[in-house]
Amino acid sequence: MKTFTAKTFNIPALKGISTKNIEEHLKLYAGYVKNTNLVIEKSQELMKDSEKNAYLLGELARRFSFEFNGMRNHEAYFSSLEGGSKSLIDSSPLKKAIVGEFGSFDEWLVSFKALAMTRGIGWAMLYYDPQDKRLFMSWVDEQHLGQLTECAKILALDMWEHSYVADYQPSGKKAYVEDFFANLNWEVVEENYERAIS
Repeated sequence: MKTFTAKTFNIPALKGISTKNIEEHLKLYAGYVKNTNLVIEKSQELMKDSEKNAYLLGELARRFSFEFNGMRNHEAYFSSLEGGSKSLIDSSPLKKAIVGEFGSFDEWLVSFKALAMTRGIGWAMLYYDPQDKRLFMSWVDEQHLGQLTECAKILALDMWEHSYVADYQPSGKKAYVEDFFANLNWEVVEENYERAIS
């Protein structure tokens, strides 16, 4: 069986987000990778008698989207923190696309930060829709409810409590969002966009 392997990330010291928190968060990510593999393995076993195991297979299929998306969401999140903070230059295709879709970069940023403050656990996402060639923002509940079909993930901000409570306490959610953007490597996000539009 082909399996997934947890990626490694070169994340420097960050503003506000401690090395200890990143280390613990990476362990959670590794758990998503492990569980994705386990769901695939167990599903293959149960498929040997799919009629008898129909209920269990259905439950595992639902679980798979949670574990797999948890793996991929975290890879997007951690990748965007690699290499140190880098700005999005005015001439970048992504910045021009954001301005074209949302009016101005600053207006988009205010809206995205507001999205990140949504009550509950989940993700604030920026997607590119290759069909209509547009950017969209979306809230993803948990890891999987709200992902936009056929859209490419450009930016992923983890808003589960485990991403910030150890450093910021529950009341520091807003400060965590600000620090995420202070630490963000926009060159990585730009590369996501360039891949999506090619």
